[in-house]
Amino acid sequence: MASSSGNSSGSPQIQHSGSEENLQELMDQRKRKRMQSNRESARRSRMKKQKHLDDLTAQIAQLRNKNNHILTSINLTSQDYQKMEAENSVLKAQIMELSQRLQSLNEILNYIKHNNNPMFEDFQGYPESLINDEWNLMYFCQQPIMASAADMFYY
Repeated sequence: MASSSGNSSGSPQIQHSGSEENLQELMDQRKRKRMQSNRESARRSRMKKQKHLDDLTAQIAQLRNKNNHILTSINLTSQDYQKMEAENSVLKAQIMELSQRLQSLNEILNYIKHNNNPMFEDFQGYPESLINDEWNLMYFCQQPIMASAADMFYY
């Protein structure tokens, strides 16, 4: 009897133990699937993060390249600007010099005109407007006008 009661009580324990094992095995299987799914998700996340990092690195290289081109362009433009400034300064100095020369020549011509210089006797047949215009007068003289300050007062 004792053995029969042991058998009868043992059989439900085996069944109960078997369903626990099945349940445990099912839980372990789900746990392994979840772990595998998590690993796969983490791998995709790392790949996505690496791709983003690679994209940012490429963008940095591209922006640095663009920045270098802009800096080169700025340097060339600055050099051109400095050349133009120097050229402009030279031209301004030439304008000043030529203006002073023209003023001096006009003063000499006015002095000569107003002091009845014999050089003006050659212009007797020309209209007054041609003679009074300093540029035309210089054309008619066809002699280089060279005078120092001492020569100007000599006349």
